[in-house]
Amino acid sequence: MSTTPIHLERPDGKGLAAGTLGLWGSTVIGLASTAPVYSLVATLGFVVLAVGAQAPIAFIVAFVPMLLIAFAYRELNNAVPDCGTTFTWGTKAFGPWVGWMGGWGVAVAGMVVLANLAQIASVYFWSLIGQDLANDDWRVVVVAVIFIAAMTWVSWRGVEIGERIQNVLLGIQYLALAIFVVAALWQFFAGTAPNPTPFSWEWMNPFAFTDWSGFTEAILLALFIYWGWDTCLALNEETKDPQRIPGRAALLTTVILLFTYVGVTIAAMMYAGLGEDGTGLGNEANADDFFLAIKDGLLGPFGWVLVVSVIISAISSTQTTILPTARGTLAMGVYRALPARFKDVHPTYKTPSFSTIVMGVVASAYYIGMTLISDNILQDSILSLGLAIAFYYAITGFACVWYFRKDLTASPREFFFKGLFPLLGGLMLTWAFVQSAIDMWDVDYGYTVLFGIGGTFVIGIGSLAFGLVLMFLWYLFPRSKRFFRGESLNRETQVMVPDEPSVTIRSIDGGI
Repeated sequence: MSTTPIHLERPDGKGLAAGTLGLWGSTVIGLASTAPVYSLVATLGFVVLAVGAQAPIAFIVAFVPMLLIAFAYRELNNAVPDCGTTFTWGTKAFGPWVGWMGGWGVAVAGMVVLANLAQIASVYFWSLIGQDLANDDWRVVVVAVIFIAAMTWVSWRGVEIGERIQNVLLGIQYLALAIFVVAALWQFFAGTAPNPTPFSWEWMNPFAFTDWSGFTEAILLALFIYWGWDTCLALNEETKDPQRIPGRAALLTTVILLFTYVGVTIAAMMYAGLGEDGTGLGNEANADDFFLAIKDGLLGPFGWVLVVSVIISAISSTQTTILPTARGTLAMGVYRALPARFKDVHPTYKTPSFSTIVMGVVASAYYIGMTLISDNILQDSILSLGLAIAFYYAITGFACVWYFRKDLTASPREFFFKGLFPLLGGLMLTWAFVQSAIDMWDVDYGYTVLFGIGGTFVIGIGSLAFGLVLMFLWYLFPRSKRFFRGESLNRETQVMVPDEPSVTIRSIDGGI
């Protein structure tokens, strides 16, 4: 069998719709993927319970590893603008085994969060029409699956239509957040807030944390709400400038998120305070949904605005979460790390047709299956999400250092942006992974106990371990051999993106 480099029918792309997205479109999709409204709803109360008044600085501290890893994404994308992102870069840096597992980490995170987002959107939808239903109610399940199916169709239909929809949905989310901040500050200065608390610079003091376990919990929670910005990198082959726009969009996204989360947190603290009663952020009863607890007091008859914004945030992120996973599996199919069907591209819409549909089907099946078994297990799988996120982000940081290792002494810029910053980001996320695993081992962590230890640990580590099983099973198939021998993808493999983004590439043949 030949060992010469393998190319596509044309060495200038995988068949995706090149030249579709600009800087604004990429940034919008990156922001939408993080679901800023939903992320705040699900996380803010728990961060305050963990660290009290240090919540704003907790979001800032958690931003640091995200920024450092964003530099790694930018530098790797400049050199290898491939939609496989972590899979492709990890393979080029460390070989097929590490790269495959990096791709699996992306897929696991996407599948789990899709189930959660769809469930949240459905629960809030029923709440909006006056029906407070349990998470495992069949009506919640049906509407959630409809949301997944609808967003899968949008993703299959094309990036351009998805971008247009996301512009509207993200605009509504930020309008709702602006209304929240203005209303909270208005009531604070008017003296009508339930517990007006003047801003203090001590909230921004990184040395004021008093409890290590609370600090680590808050940082891990904050890491989750930043996750998703890397979606704009997975769409690199569909941008007008694949080498520069995605990296810039990623950095811009993380900075916008930082100001969003810190600003909303400060406004919420000034409005509601940190008390353990009523609408206070320290009230455990409000932790899992702070917006619902305060919407009527804050906005009166317009409290439904916050409910609608959460629905829109979850639906929006459902669609954008499908994008990176479908493109990651497309790349894995192209380079023989998955069956050939995964490299299919729709001849008209130029989207990863088979990969996108598989993502929607698998996410729906996973959600339905977990709900039928136990909603508690589903919730624990969501709590374990941080493990998969830290896992593949860390791989990306280390891959950047190793891939560019010969360039690090060329200039101070190369040393910092290709070496030191990604290394620090990778180490921080490795610490986050290990610390999370240790915490999740505790039987009191999460909602279930499996095999005598925390169910969250079993599900989180088990899902990654399941990837190892699938990888070894795929190794047994003849089509996989060229990948695992390092022939179909290695450091020298040609970058398969168009030289001219305006060129639209036709569907890939069976050559690779």
